[in-house]
Amino acid sequence: MWRNTVVRDFVGWLRGRGAGFYGLDLYSLHASVEEVLRYLDETDPEAAGRARRRYSCFDHFGEDAQQYGYAAELGAAESCEPEVVAQLVELQNAAARDGHLDRDRHFFAEQNARLVMNAEEYYRAMFRGRVDSWNLRDTHMFETLDALADHLGRRSRIVVWAHNSHLGDARATELGEHGELNLGELVRRRWGEDALLVGFTTFTGWVTAADDWGGAARRMRVRPALDGSIEAHLHERGGDTVLEPSDEPELLERAIGVVYRPQTERLSHYFRARLPEQFDLVVHVDETTALRPLERASEWSAVEDEPPETYPSGL
Repeated sequence: MWRNTVVRDFVGWLRGRGAGFYGLDLYSLHASVEEVLRYLDETDPEAAGRARRRYSCFDHFGEDAQQYGYAAELGAAESCEPEVVAQLVELQNAAARDGHLDRDRHFFAEQNARLVMNAEEYYRAMFRGRVDSWNLRDTHMFETLDALADHLGRRSRIVVWAHNSHLGDARATELGEHGELNLGELVRRRWGEDALLVGFTTFTGWVTAADDWGGAARRMRVRPALDGSIEAHLHERGGDTVLEPSDEPELLERAIGVVYRPQTERLSHYFRARLPEQFDLVVHVDETTALRPLERASEWSAVEDEPPETYPSGL
């Protein structure tokens, strides 16, 4: 997601303009633990000792946060929740008590402690079901965004980059009907007309993705969009069109994320959506190109074979 040439060039562009680059997601549990400890080692060694004792709760599971979540959810291991909550509260109290702290550095430490707290809950929720874990993840992204907006001040302008499924308003999709919320929905609720939700669609091309979560990144051919889908409509109209809410009440929309499974694309990647309610603006790139990783493994360089012509009738 990040170690590619587009992000490298973008960060270089930002650097010359005094802009910041921040992460919102919660997959860096252990990296965030290290950030909290590094900050406290430099500012309050006694507090660093307390933090190490609290975070040692994760030590039995090494770097495998999913294994911790599985064991804690089944009752085979004690939950680290009280410890990670206590650590965040201590950092928050320190900020309120000490007016001489470096505001930026303490904010980043506090956000990393919040990430550890939310990630701990997320990895336990993974084994309860998709809706619980999804909602926890996107709520964490929103809380981080809200805290960042407050930290940067009223004059700040923030652009959030994420997949469509996170940024489009979930209330306009069948996923919302199943109980899922997302960052786009929460942003609209919080900031109303001050928010602009932008989506991207494509008809075909290439994508960098994996076969499974945590798998190696590969360059894969994107199948032409299914007939009757939003992407097919935009392809047929040349991508230059305005869709009003009354045009099509609901259409299939494709979501390609970290994982892409073209052989089961209809089941794996399409959901129903009302595009004019989901986004304020959509950019259609009819033929997309794959992100280029900074380190290109043999899996990425190999050309993915076309799926069989019988798809999807062969399912």
